[in-house]
Amino acid sequence: ELENLSDAPFSGDEENGGSEERKTEINGNWIPATSITEAKINAKAKRRLRKNSSRDSGRGDSVSENGETLKIGVVVPTSPKGKLLDRRSRSGKGRGLPKKGGAGGKGVWGTPGQVYDVEEVDIKDPNYDDDQENCIYETVVLPLDERAFEKTLTPIIQEYFEHGDTNEVSEMLKDLNLGEMKYSVPVLAVSLALEGKASHREMTSKLISDLCGTVVSKTDVEKSFDRLLKELPELVLDSPKAPQV
Repeated sequence: ELENLSDAPFSGDEENGGSEERKTEINGNWIPATSITEAKINAKAKRRLRKNSSRDSGRGDSVSENGETLKIGVVVPTSPKGKLLDRRSRSGKGRGLPKKGGAGGKGVWGTPGQVYDVEEVDIKDPNYDDDQENCIYETVVLPLDERAFEKTLTPIIQEYFEHGDTNEVSEMLKDLNLGEMKYSVPVLAVSLALEGKASHREMTSKLISDLCGTVVSKTDVEKSFDRLLKELPELVLDSPKAPQV
């Protein structure tokens, strides 16, 4: 009896049954062996088909599960990505173009070349202010500090030594907010002239004369020369003849 036992799911008589149809019991039901074999073959074919399609996905045309050939770059319409990037109308109408020529979205500027009318003020608006229409807006220029003063005026005075136009210097200084640094204009001009030529000193004398009364006052000029006399020991280091000049 031990010799007749084997690992096969069939007994010895069933294996030698010849042409008789074999049956296997699954979940208490007897199923013919031929149907099981066909199911295994179909499953194996599907697995092989999926494996081949995954290999060929980066080399050329791929094959879908249904055996249809798909070209690279074509997104399957049923995929979520295909629906996201699809610009066609969901209702099946339209040509997939942007709405209103690109001017129908939220926060857009409108179509190219569109001209907007002047917005009229609504008097009934709760935020309407009658004094707002009579407001005059002016550009506010901050006063220069000591560091910005020297950095801004030094090139102006040096250019004046080249062209010699006092009116141009006066117009440029009027555009600046000198504030309390007005008296420093003659100080800087004389300091630069001491390091230059005799012609530069003569031009500086003319510049101070023309600026007095327009950009700087007589009091500012007096204050500037008082400061020059106090800083004379430092000026001698750069210009030894500063006291005589």
